Amino acid sequence: MDRGTETRMLPGHPAEDGAAGRIPLAVVVVDRDGLVSHWSRGARILFGTSREDAIGRSAVDLLPVSGALPEDDETAPYGAYAMDDGLGPGLESSLDGRLSYPAAGRARLTAPDRERGGARLPSAERRGRVDVLWWAYPLVGPGPERLLVLAADAIALRQADDGAVTERIAPGFALHTDFPGAEELARRLPEILPSMSVGESARIVAQILELGYPILEFSQNDRVPVTPDWGVARRAERKARRERAARAAAVGEPMQDDLQDEGEDLEYVAVRERLEFLNEVSGKIGTSLDLSRTIIEVSKAVVPRFTDVAGTYLREQVVAGEGFPDGVPDTTTMWHRVAVEHTDEPGRWDDVVPVGEAMPFPAFTPFFQCMTSGEPVLVPRISEEMGHAVAAQFDKRDIRPLINHRSMLVVPLKARNVVLGFMILLRHPERVEFNDMDRVTGAELAARAALVLDNARMYTYQENVAETLQDSMLPHIAPRTAGCDIATRYLPGTLRGRIGGDWFDSVKLPGARTALVVGDVMGHGLNSAAMMGQLRTAVQTMAALDLPPTQLLRNLDDLAQRLGDSYLATCLYAVYDPIASELHLANAGHIPPVIVRADDGRSELLDLPTGAPIGVGGVPFESVRVPVAPGDRLVMCTDGLVEMRGEDIGVGLATLCESAAHPAASMDDACDTIIHALNTRGGRKDDVALLMARLNGIEPEDVAMWRLAPEPVEVGRARTVVREQLHEWGLGSLAYNAELMVSELVTNAVRHAHGRRVELRLVRGDTLLCEVDDDDHNLPTLLHAGPGDEFGRGLRVVSTLAREWGTSRTSAGKTTWFELTLPRAPRR
Repeated sequence: MDRGTETRMLPGHPAEDGAAGRIPLAVVVVDRDGLVSHWSRGARILFGTSREDAIGRSAVDLLPVSGALPEDDETAPYGAYAMDDGLGPGLESSLDGRLSYPAAGRARLTAPDRERGGARLPSAERRGRVDVLWWAYPLVGPGPERLLVLAADAIALRQADDGAVTERIAPGFALHTDFPGAEELARRLPEILPSMSVGESARIVAQILELGYPILEFSQNDRVPVTPDWGVARRAERKARRERAARAAAVGEPMQDDLQDEGEDLEYVAVRERLEFLNEVSGKIGTSLDLSRTIIEVSKAVVPRFTDVAGTYLREQVVAGEGFPDGVPDTTTMWHRVAVEHTDEPGRWDDVVPVGEAMPFPAFTPFFQCMTSGEPVLVPRISEEMGHAVAAQFDKRDIRPLINHRSMLVVPLKARNVVLGFMILLRHPERVEFNDMDRVTGAELAARAALVLDNARMYTYQENVAETLQDSMLPHIAPRTAGCDIATRYLPGTLRGRIGGDWFDSVKLPGARTALVVGDVMGHGLNSAAMMGQLRTAVQTMAALDLPPTQLLRNLDDLAQRLGDSYLATCLYAVYDPIASELHLANAGHIPPVIVRADDGRSELLDLPTGAPIGVGGVPFESVRVPVAPGDRLVMCTDGLVEMRGEDIGVGLATLCESAAHPAASMDDACDTIIHALNTRGGRKDDVALLMARLNGIEPEDVAMWRLAPEPVEVGRARTVVREQLHEWGLGSLAYNAELMVSELVTNAVRHAHGRRVELRLVRGDTLLCEVDDDDHNLPTLLHAGPGDEFGRGLRVVSTLAREWGTSRTSAGKTTWFELTLPRAPRR
């Protein structure tokens, strides 16, 4: 606002200093605290206060407001009083924020030490009364500026014409199309008002000169209110006419100006009502970022005060909360009818134009013209011919009785240069037709509604993106693994964003074991979610290497150090061995887990070494082994579940223990019980990750294990013991495929083993698991085998026959495994 605003000169008016056509314009900017943040050279000349003395002072103390000093008080450095002719609010209404629309007025002030053209006036003149014309423009945007005030010396603008005052300024916003300063105004306006090009300025000025009443302009970045001189010039003219009328009445002459004065007063009242209406509507819409609620608010705000029927159509992608390509809509664009508000009898519109219907619009319709041009379309009366053409778009429904002979205004819902939709506004035939002023009012109304709708659309879109991102980063864990049932819950943060750094995971390990992990990256937002994704991937990779819990956390801490020191994370890592009935746990600054004992239903927090969070660096981690029994439940969660604002975390942990011990019909029910107990207390601000595992264990009779010598003869023995064991378990139908795959895996193990360690293990659970261990750390790979190749077919056979297969490194070598689906038990 500071650039180029020192003194503004507009042509076409005499000035006091004799330089015809040039007048100084005071430019003052007031911030949201009511303090002056910009004071131009023109303001110094007009008000007699230097820029240094004005900046940071209360605007009320410097600008002409009502309720000022008596005229004979010469002791004060500044005095002012408003000319009160009952035609509008004073400047103080704009200064204190009571008016959210542009205003104009006239005041008289005492300004000592005034200047004229940079030269100091004679002392007698310096302390005289000065008539001031002022204009106040509320500024809406992200910056601290709240109000733009322009002011000029009325004497420099006054020109006598047969005794009538014909002041014409706005600054330069004239009431007559022959105003000589239009071109200059179009050039100067971008220097006074921000974010406005010369082209936009010329269009605004032309519209004002043509229509002669206020408009409110939207630019790409912020709202720039613009108004013509709807009060100043006409007040003076009305006052002069009243004086002539009074003189005429005194001598008994006819008062010919009465009707004209009355018409002008009505016009002013109409303008003021429109501005108040727009201000009122702005206060009613946008109370939430819910798209559906916003649409209802917009529809109810205009019916019945402005129109009798309001139908809102939005592009298909807007309704879905998606992004859509830029460019002008065409005849294939689908428009969803999202709201119909009317004053007709209930139900009259429901069957003919139901909400939720989607349809395109042909090029000849006014709706297509509106949505492609982005400009309002006014139809004073819908003719029989137009009604027939519009009704043709509604299959087997006659819409003509609803629209014929009504006045129609179609306004675009346009935001950020994109048409989101449009509103069809209809008035009853007996109501006054829409006119040009209604078109401008409707366009302004639609522009405000479009910004609110676009904010709601963007919020919905961002919510969908955030939810998709979070879902993609969280794993989809199988509800059952070997000897273990798992249930999980994730709740996004309610106050600080949809995405965060909480996660859980489950990793299948050799020996029918399962790794369970819960972690929490400190912070919220995309950066925390990205960090979480990297740490979760690292945990999966290191868990697949079968690293001990302490070593895994140590490596994770080193990785966090390499990724940067901006984030810390807590992590709880547990390995469940269903055969040994044991948990092996290590903790990095995380809240402890809860164990619920199956025998007596008792729950307790496991006493673990806390450890430092991931990312601190240089801190050792410790692990503990905890024996468990079949049916015990392990509950792991992030602190967002137990930590509440203004409450000790111990209270939340106690509630967690109590709710975890509550009997439940299923794992999902148990999770819901915990969430309900902890999430209904209020005050939760963080996201929540919850993992519950029921440790079922694997019975010894469901496990078979053999040690094999690293010799080729052992391959045949392996086939034999597997066949016999499967028949013993009643799984003879799996024997052939299992023998074939075991033969391939044992052959590879015998060929590549370095010592005398080859182990074969069968585990019967929800599936049949077969594992072969050896002491070679090189993992086998799936190869393409040609007709003459001797090797490369073994793993391809396994890959073809197995339900699932894999290989992983262990501390002693590697494990190669496969699973087969158990046959269904026969129905009884």
